[in-house]
Amino acid sequence: MAYLGRRSAARVEAGALNRGIGETIHAAILYADLRDFTAMSEVTEPAAMIAALDAWFDRVAGSVHAFGGEVLKFIGDGVLAIFPVAGAPAEACASALHAVAAIRAGMAHLDKARQAQGLPPLPFGAALHLGEILWGNIGAADRLDFTAIGPAVNLVSRLEGLCRPLGRSVLISGAVAAETTNPLVRLGDHMLRGIAAPCPVFTLPDA
Repeated sequence: MAYLGRRSAARVEAGALNRGIGETIHAAILYADLRDFTAMSEVTEPAAMIAALDAWFDRVAGSVHAFGGEVLKFIGDGVLAIFPVAGAPAEACASALHAVAAIRAGMAHLDKARQAQGLPPLPFGAALHLGEILWGNIGAADRLDFTAIGPAVNLVSRLEGLCRPLGRSVLISGAVAAETTNPLVRLGDHMLRGIAAPCPVFTLPDA
């Protein structure tokens, strides 16, 4: 469980151990990462960087789990998480949006604590998308990773990369926007690297 999320661990325990075993599932997908992590790491002691990463991951993972999601993997300072669609897609999207709100609140609290210690804040970007993912064992014959791949995963990663140029901390795809009644701000359609069609992009009013 410490290395796999609850659902992934259950799949492995049920026998999904071989390479090539997987399934296609519909899910709201969250990708988030820290800003300026590389520059910060060049001027910060390793122990302090690890503490900052742990604090960041604690808040993301805690928020994801609190709303029924699962962290699939940590990628450097990035986090990939899913909220599988079990009923209506709107429910998974609502859970993902609640998790993002909790991450923002948790990081605001952490930044205040860091400021009191004379430490810089930890700005971040997050993106949400809804789509189908291939979820299962992928890798080499002697080294497997239980993770998710597919166009939807690529899209959410590319969407998060727009956070900095658009000056927003949270970006939401049109697929998620179509499933929520939350007030959103439309930022237009944007081309994403490796994605053929333009992506309608939205954000939260205060993001």
